[in-house]
Amino acid sequence: QVQLVESGGGLVQAGGSLRLSCAASGSIFSIIAMGWYRQAPGEQRELVATTTNGGTTNYADSVKGRFTISRDNTKNTVYLQMNSLKPEDTAVYYCNSRLSKLREYWGQGTQVTVSS
Repeated sequence: QVQLVESGGGLVQAGGSLRLSCAASGSIFSIIAMGWYRQAPGEQRELVATTTNGGTTNYADSVKGRFTISRDNTKNTVYLQMNSLKPEDTAVYYCNSRLSKLREYWGQGTQVTVSS
């Protein structure tokens, strides 16, 4: 199993920045990819950004150029740097770790609120 603990969410004004962190523990050597997803009220959970062990990154079109995902393997931590935040970025952000196509784990989520 993999345990994920997120931090860094909060309230920020539009145009501001936040950095989310997700620390992984447990069977971390089985992780093949990590990422961030978000879910706004009344909406489905959606992909924000992912990064594989090989360093390949993928971003939702809505965050390209504003968000950056990175990974510190020495700390077993993945980050999401969010710049130029918009009110539509308001959501609960979830960290995800994938061990295979059918095996993944989720963090508890951290709230990000962007005021206009």
